[in-house]
Amino acid sequence: MNTEFPEKYIRMGLKIAYYRKMAGYTQETFAELIDKSVNFVGQVEGTGTVRGVSLETLFKMAQVLNVAPSKLLEDD
Repeated sequence: MNTEFPEKYIRMGLKIAYYRKMAGYTQETFAELIDKSVNFVGQVEGTGTVRGVSLETLFKMAQVLNVAPSKLLEDD
């Protein structure tokens, strides 16, 4: 994926991984809950890849993780 903001995608993926782990979900369980593949979750969370997500998927992830969608996008 070509983007001007690869660091933002990587940061988002790391936040998703952080909140997923805090919720006690494996990548496999989380993938099932958001109706995506384990490969997709791994690509989003991985620091070696830049993988975007749709807003629909972002909202679903936030819902499953019980956090505001903005928490997954914040630059803190």
